[in-house]
Amino acid sequence: MPTILLVEDETAIADSVAFALRAEGFQSLHTGLGREALVAIEREAIDLVILDIGLPDMDGFSVCRELRKQSQVPVIFLTARGEELDRIVGLEIGADDYICKPFSPREVATRAKVILRRVAQSAPQSLPVAGSGHFDHDAAGLRIHYHGKLLDLTRYEYGLLAALLARPGAVLTRSALMDRVWSEALESSDRTVDTHIKTLRAKLAAIAPERVPIRTHRGLGYSLDIHQ
Repeated sequence: MPTILLVEDETAIADSVAFALRAEGFQSLHTGLGREALVAIEREAIDLVILDIGLPDMDGFSVCRELRKQSQVPVIFLTARGEELDRIVGLEIGADDYICKPFSPREVATRAKVILRRVAQSAPQSLPVAGSGHFDHDAAGLRIHYHGKLLDLTRYEYGLLAALLARPGAVLTRSALMDRVWSEALESSDRTVDTHIKTLRAKLAAIAPERVPIRTHRGLGYSLDIHQ
């Protein structure tokens, strides 16, 4: 039974979401504070986090940033703020989904189920693939090294780079990348690909600033030069 940590300081919302999660067969833990959530993630086997942005002790963005230092557990943001900038920030720091209030508790539970199903289906069936130019892809371990250094990637950054590595040099359209990496994500758009390409490029540049492995083909999509 998957365990979901619900971080929400409004009791009425927390109770309704917890009920919907139990109806879907999930076990749920609840806290109303960000710092307590970080402690729980260290101590408990958490499969997914549903995280409110407006917490009383620290905002959800800060919680997510701290969480990503120790775990790649999926995160769904709950927020009363629906501005595009907030959505982009949430995705850039490693969130998997973003739900604006007011919402249906059943929708939250459904999105959690979709994300957990995708995580289960992404378990690799192939052996590690090595020696792709300056990239080494350990498919079984979901790890990619660049110029000999391990990349610290979010789930979607890993999926995006793995998709490009699977067809080095080929131009993959935004639509094709969406189908491969965000096939079951709700409310995702082509701009999501661009946002993750930006963060992925920054992580590659931090290792080899003189190299430009990901190339933009305007009006078409992106390709990967594995020898950069």
